[in-house]
Amino acid sequence: MTAIPPGSTIGILGSGQLGRMLGVAAAQLGYRCHIYAPETGPACDVAAAFTQGNYDDPAQLAAFANAVDVITYEFENVDPQCIAHLAPIAPVRPGSLALDISRARPTEKHFVRSHGGTTAPFREAASLAELEAAVAEIGVPSILKTSMFGYDGKGQARLTSPGDAASAWETVAGQPSVLEGFVTFAHEFSIMLVRGLDGSTVPYPAPLNVHRDGILATSTVPAPAPVQAQVETAVTLAARLAHALDYVGVLTCEFFATEEGPVFNEMAPRVHNSGHWTIEGAVTSQFENHIRAICGLPLGSTALTGASVEMDNLIGEEADAWPALLAEGDAHLHLYGKHEARPGRKMGHVTRVRR
Repeated sequence: MTAIPPGSTIGILGSGQLGRMLGVAAAQLGYRCHIYAPETGPACDVAAAFTQGNYDDPAQLAAFANAVDVITYEFENVDPQCIAHLAPIAPVRPGSLALDISRARPTEKHFVRSHGGTTAPFREAASLAELEAAVAEIGVPSILKTSMFGYDGKGQARLTSPGDAASAWETVAGQPSVLEGFVTFAHEFSIMLVRGLDGSTVPYPAPLNVHRDGILATSTVPAPAPVQAQVETAVTLAARLAHALDYVGVLTCEFFATEEGPVFNEMAPRVHNSGHWTIEGAVTSQFENHIRAICGLPLGSTALTGASVEMDNLIGEEADAWPALLAEGDAHLHLYGKHEARPGRKMGHVTRVRR
């Protein structure tokens, strides 16, 4: 195993805020970042280079791969064919297997179950008739989610009666979907697990996550006792999945804490919103550890820097409160440099470390 030394160039697919924070962490370790995306975004503001190109353009992708030493991605909706163009030229970490599995909900759920994880009951639906059959089997309340491309509550419809099937199918625009039965849970939490190039793994303390309108609102560590009692089982599953994927980097798995134990919700093969607190709240942030992992460096400590940490997302116009947040003195404000504050858009976050 040969490390990619500081001074090298890291290629990042995607120009969003996760790429921005990866770029900042990379710069602190002496790396340059080169962003590849169809459009400019927050990551471009902190990168040494930017290539504007489509993810299905072989010539542009080849030129990009030849200009960098290793490639990673900041979002999971990357077509695996894109990785197929890049991988023969420069190493891509994590690899395409994680994308193949996580981009389609049914595939992901079957994968998790095959490795001993528990998921909500689910059935696939590719037509209204199949959805109606799934409702008859799964029951209500339940939730319909598009098989691909959904995030932050998008591409979803709740069903409270069997008669909701037609309107739910219309909400997801007739796309292939998954009907999930509701899970009775007390808390939501996530596991951010870092796996190094040498196969070593290090988990972060699990945050308690609270969502509002389908979007993460707050993440708090340490999580309460009912979550802590289920963390070991969840970490074991996350590590098992990471090894099966031959994963390199930060892998995020979201869970429901139920009376029967942790129920897997979904997986993100990347750094994650629920780990933003790690920038100030952990000895080594998820972003730095992702850079360390993909470059073959030793992984850093994930221990807390305080007694407790809370991260609040700033959604839409909430970011306009930046003067008051800065006046707090001990609040760590992160604004992503987005020029328009739209409802439901993540504009930044603020972290408070209590010592």
